[in-house]
Amino acid sequence: MARDTSNATVIESRDQLVDRLAGGVKPARDFRIGTEHEKFGFHTADLSPVDYDGPHGIRRLLEAMNGLLGWEPILDRGLVIGMVDPVRGGAISLEPGGQFELSGAPLETIHETCSETNAHLAQLREAAEPLGISFLGLGMSPKWRRAETPRMPKSRYDIMTAYMPKVGGLGLDMMYRTATIQVNLDFADEADMGVKMRVGVALQPIVTAIFANSPFTDGRPNGYLSYRAEIWRDTDPDRTGMLPFVFEDGFGFERYVDWALDVPMYFVKRDDIYHDVTGTSFRQFLNGALKDRLPGVVPEIGDFDNHLSTLFPEVRLKRYIEMRGADGGPWRRITALPALWVGLLYDDVALDACGQIVRGWTAADREKLRADVPRLGFAAEIGGRSVLDIARQIVALSAEGLRRRDRQNSNGEDESHFLAPVEETVASGASPAELMLKRYNGDWAGDIDRVFAEYAF
Repeated sequence: MARDTSNATVIESRDQLVDRLAGGVKPARDFRIGTEHEKFGFHTADLSPVDYDGPHGIRRLLEAMNGLLGWEPILDRGLVIGMVDPVRGGAISLEPGGQFELSGAPLETIHETCSETNAHLAQLREAAEPLGISFLGLGMSPKWRRAETPRMPKSRYDIMTAYMPKVGGLGLDMMYRTATIQVNLDFADEADMGVKMRVGVALQPIVTAIFANSPFTDGRPNGYLSYRAEIWRDTDPDRTGMLPFVFEDGFGFERYVDWALDVPMYFVKRDDIYHDVTGTSFRQFLNGALKDRLPGVVPEIGDFDNHLSTLFPEVRLKRYIEMRGADGGPWRRITALPALWVGLLYDDVALDACGQIVRGWTAADREKLRADVPRLGFAAEIGGRSVLDIARQIVALSAEGLRRRDRQNSNGEDESHFLAPVEETVASGASPAELMLKRYNGDWAGDIDRVFAEYAF
């Protein structure tokens, strides 16, 4: 997330929070696509990670990017930690270990997403090359140990770093050593939101298998195809996972709010100060649990918005829906991920077909799938079918949905050609991670440094 928000409207009832989510409803003609992608910076000369400070650090990179773009800087304790486009709404931000993220503007088509991505990467190269910095597109940093990984000076990350070891074994690895591609999509009404959440949650492990791209840790194979996905399974059970309640009858905005209210908070932000309130749920905050620790502080809508940004399920609901299951990857996959989900969720025929695919899956089936996919990838099974079989089906459904959507560029091409990388993946039956491992065990001869040359942007 680029920056924490402020909205001083006092929360007087739970209904305000339900209305807050319902405020995302919009007609289909106004649906937009927001793509987020993270990448690892490294010093080109010696393949070391990039610290925040120093003459060749991320701070200098952000300042150079700001000189190119002229966006509004985002500050934390006087330090620049990102920037926001005041016109279109996109933003650049830092993840805890220095992963460099573009949170794309809400756009109408994948063609625009492609242009945005290409422009961002070109601008990033222009700013980074004089500093001797390059970027790597993977789901997990392949070489650096956690102790070698830098820490970005963001207040919320200080709080999270202290809290994570209390609730899971791999939360710090999630923060400092993983990267993702995500897409944010809209809904027409509460029922549409519910269908998209159910399909999105159920199919998220399938998408994880398609984009699996994190087979290395500490310079060697880790035994997984998507170790990033495995890390999420041991991060914090209170705020992660497959959200079984979205499959219950009557699921809607109220049920998501009720879940969010009972998740422990990280912080309350007032002015430029982040107050550590870990261990206190938002419901307890509403009921006055912090009145002695934070005199005069009452719950505000901005607090709830910030709290929602600290929940990390496989699909996250805010005033839009976030698809969160894919590993980071090279530039072609940055556009393939939103194309895949747009073709499935923005086309009624494809969405209905996906609903049929997942309809018979039980909560136990879905949990087992999530547990199996990080290691087995396409070889995992659910409902008597292999993940590869389902992956081929949903990629074909997405292509059909994009063709029906028929958003053409100036050359008369619709958006379906952006699926080419995942079509190649499911046709071959080998995930990006499997191809990378084949190279590692073959012509790379076990030299992990080769990944920096061949997978850099």
